[in-house]
Amino acid sequence: MEGLDTLLRKRWILKSEDKELYYKVRDELGEIRQFASEKMGCQIVENALLVKMEKIPSVAEAFMGIQDFSSREEYVFMCILLMFLEDKDAQDQFILSQLTEYIASNMPGESVDWTLYTSRRRLIRVLRYAVKQGILRITDGREDAFADNAEGEVLYENTGASRYFMRSFSKDIMQYTKPEDFQESDWFDMDEERGIARRHRVYKRLLFSPGIYFEKGSQEDFEYLKYYGRRLSDDLERIFDCHVHIHRGSAYLLAGEECRIGKDFPGNNVISDIMLLCFSVIRERIIEEKWKINADETCVVDQPDFERMIKEVKQRFGSGFTKNYREMAEGEFVRIVSEAMEMWMFIERRSSREVVIYPAAGKIQGHYPKDYMGGQTDEQQMAGK
Repeated sequence: MEGLDTLLRKRWILKSEDKELYYKVRDELGEIRQFASEKMGCQIVENALLVKMEKIPSVAEAFMGIQDFSSREEYVFMCILLMFLEDKDAQDQFILSQLTEYIASNMPGESVDWTLYTSRRRLIRVLRYAVKQGILRITDGREDAFADNAEGEVLYENTGASRYFMRSFSKDIMQYTKPEDFQESDWFDMDEERGIARRHRVYKRLLFSPGIYFEKGSQEDFEYLKYYGRRLSDDLERIFDCHVHIHRGSAYLLAGEECRIGKDFPGNNVISDIMLLCFSVIRERIIEEKWKINADETCVVDQPDFERMIKEVKQRFGSGFTKNYREMAEGEFVRIVSEAMEMWMFIERRSSREVVIYPAAGKIQGHYPKDYMGGQTDEQQMAGK
């Protein structure tokens, strides 16, 4: 089911952007719907505009946010943009000043000041994201004109896809008081720890996240893996080019060369290489018993000690990095590497200034070839998984 791979990888398939793929996936919807409904509890939205799988995670993770956004205000702008488009039909056009006036009138809390460059840049990021997702089209003008001057205009066209950007709720969300309410709403009137709900949760955690960890989410998920792990593995390995690894405190879906359901690690980039080298040094510390592994296969270390480890990697192997990373200040280097590790769920930084190293960091590592000579090669040989 290539269409299932595509729907897992993409937000949606817009008919206006890829008509051939749209019809191809629609032809497979019978099989796709059966798997999505029975195994994951995911609904398929299909109409004359698009085909979409509603991918609601069982456990919300930091990496699931919109990576193009870097501030809370951008998420607010995005929500108000969707409100603005609710009253517009597909192919309706509007100019940017109409949207900025609407945002200023509906902005919660403090009002927005469009004379501030920061505010304009944040809105431009949101609009560019909306264009990239196929929610808007630029008919005339350019966004940089607004960046340079608050009076700058751009003519946009509504594609109609905005109505399907947000998920649908069966309950009145105005009664929700905390983020967890949105997660729990999927399981109202159901026994959350058993039966269908538990199966949906486990499949979604494997398919939507880099790994499942014992300490995250429901412990009942590992009970499910204990009794039904073989059946689950057979299901997923039959449909996708993948292997499912189940351990005492973690479980992973390892993608094969033909698997296209999401981003792969390691990627063909320097930050992946740096993380692989870090995992090698982490393993050294564990073998030397400087760092201890807990019963759930995690390793908890003080944040300063973890940061020293990353600095050591830069000192030992930095001559093989690209110029940007070689010359980067240590503090910035530590921040970027730590954030990348956390996004991939290799670690979790806690407010107590502790760092939890998850067992995925022990499944893969990297090292330079034995004949490596101070940056003469960009290659790294990856140890077996």
